[in-house]
Amino acid sequence: MLPRFFPPELLTTAEMSTADRLAVAAGVPSATLMERAGTAIAKVTARLLPGRPMQASRIVVFCGPGNNGGDGFVAARYLKSEGYHVSVGLLGARDALKGDAAHAAQGWNGEVLPFDRVPLEEAHLAIAAIFGAGLARDIEGAAKTAILRLNEWARRTRKPVVAVDIPSGVDGSTGQVRGVAVEATQTVTFFRLKPGHLLLPGQMHCGEVSLADIGIPESVLATIKPQTFANEPALWGAHFPRPHIDGHKYKRGHALVLSGSLAHTGAARLAARGALRAGAGLVTVATPSDALPVHAAALTAIMTRVCDSAADLSELLTDARKNAIVMGPGLGVGEATRELVLTALAQPSQNEPRALVLDADALTSFAGEAMKLAAAIKASGKSVVLTPHDGEFAQLFSAKEGELRDHPQVERLASPSKLDRTRAGAALMGAVLLLKGADTVVADPAGRASINYGAPAWLATAGSGDVLSGIIGGLLAQAMPAFEAASAGAWLHAAAASEFGPGLIAEDIPEYLPPVLRRLLETEA
Repeated sequence: MLPRFFPPELLTTAEMSTADRLAVAAGVPSATLMERAGTAIAKVTARLLPGRPMQASRIVVFCGPGNNGGDGFVAARYLKSEGYHVSVGLLGARDALKGDAAHAAQGWNGEVLPFDRVPLEEAHLAIAAIFGAGLARDIEGAAKTAILRLNEWARRTRKPVVAVDIPSGVDGSTGQVRGVAVEATQTVTFFRLKPGHLLLPGQMHCGEVSLADIGIPESVLATIKPQTFANEPALWGAHFPRPHIDGHKYKRGHALVLSGSLAHTGAARLAARGALRAGAGLVTVATPSDALPVHAAALTAIMTRVCDSAADLSELLTDARKNAIVMGPGLGVGEATRELVLTALAQPSQNEPRALVLDADALTSFAGEAMKLAAAIKASGKSVVLTPHDGEFAQLFSAKEGELRDHPQVERLASPSKLDRTRAGAALMGAVLLLKGADTVVADPAGRASINYGAPAWLATAGSGDVLSGIIGGLLAQAMPAFEAASAGAWLHAAAASEFGPGLIAEDIPEYLPPVLRRLLETEA
């Protein structure tokens, strides 16, 4: 339930702490930041109780021992002053609170209860302000009991739960759940979202996310230099290709999609259609001889060329106008595909930039031989985008090679953090890597990363990944830089699926790109 068009920068927990510190150094007292945060929480809470007299509305607030709990105390005070009936529970002793949290607690003139005595069953809404985004350990004891109780109550009664900053128990930097986590209806966060709001499983705990301005100056971003971004048009819109009235098809690039054998032709056609709808001026399917009649009968605006071997591919690529290659969908796993990939990487571009998308079988054919593929990518000097799903990622980076087993990135490749895994893969391969899923992550070798969100559940359908590889190939054909093309492709792919709605099949995705592109180009004009 994440609305589109948040500010693109995402801050890790360490970067958010830096933002707070820089704001204080710029003259904004930390107590003022907490006061504004608590007030923002209270205002969102009030909106969730429409039509109910304040005096008849019962709100419970679970406060932890740190600044997250301090935000909860401020919200409780504000809501009580507005006339709501508010009960506050605290994890630990009130006199053990420190700093701004202690100051906020002093402003609360009501009773403070232990968690197990909070009158949850009488409540119409609960606020969870137990732990913030920087949680560094699994939740245990009274906090775990309270969160389990809160979740059970919310499921049974369908009453709202408001999470402060991030649902307690979710790691703000990775989205991982530390043992147990609040299942919120609404999450109120501050200044910028964290990766954990967008990454799974954290995203599933957030409900609707609100972003509150608490007075941290935008200028702190210049010092922090964040490298993680929400995948929004603001991130890549300046590089998005726009047709010009004096243009022609050759100026919009020529994408070449390799097809598999007679029994496996559909995936290449899906990719080719995606490339054409994404704006490539020309698209050709390079097909084995036995599959040519099938493609010729099914394709109209998309051309065909026979390609039975790596030598045939090398001949096709002497045409420098073929500036983007999509390889992998339905291509087959094995030595023949490895040879095709290595040929495409080795083929000189004749002074014309050429980019590749390697997906599916083009990656699985190098299972356990990631370093061999990485060496070819780095030697080629070409822009390369890899688009594995989790299974293909695991196969590609399986440590059969001693060289990979000893590589400094190997531990990060197995990290529970999807951001870490994607960044490690991109750095090792020397390529942009797109790790697919409901929270698709794109990373470049330097560590810049985007996180896609809002993709509908019905996008998980056979062939949708083939279309995605084609969309990215179509954008690369139009000279869009690799990181921006991969990020834009993931965004367009999800937006087209949302445009269609339930019942989507892969063939529908390219056909629903036009209204998405129209709105995008009109907005960016």
